[in-house]
Amino acid sequence: MDTIAIRPITPGDADWIVARHGALYAQEAGFDDTFGKLVAEIVANFVASHDPAGEQGWVAEKDGRRLGCIFCVRLEEETAKLRLFLVEPEARGTGLGRRLLETCLGFAKDCGYRRLKLWTHESHRAACALYRARGFACESSVPVRSFGQDLVEQSWSIDLSDR
Repeated sequence: MDTIAIRPITPGDADWIVARHGALYAQEAGFDDTFGKLVAEIVANFVASHDPAGEQGWVAEKDGRRLGCIFCVRLEEETAKLRLFLVEPEARGTGLGRRLLETCLGFAKDCGYRRLKLWTHESHRAACALYRARGFACESSVPVRSFGQDLVEQSWSIDLSDR
């Protein structure tokens, strides 16, 4: 049986990460192109200047097809930020999201971060359920107008010393 591999991102993954975020979020949440532009900026900055000792991105891949990604970047000295978490529709429900999240959490812990934070929207129910099940706490929930939609923006975090 073929398994899904999780590997560090390469610069060759950048275009796929930007394109898939833009396409999936437009299709599933009605986001406008300002979201794709934000993702492109995040990815470009990461590729150009990330510190591999404390920042990493991963791509899930099976038979040469990318099925998901996740990033861990430095926010502050003891706090990392989870970014650009995506799982392709065909791979949802397989445990891949949980594996990507565990990869990110393990890396953050191994780097000595004491806390991992993330920003998302309430409408991403499956991701929020995964965060909650893994021990993240929702710290704030604020109505906003972003990416051409009325959304509820949320900030979540987990204390890595409890891991």
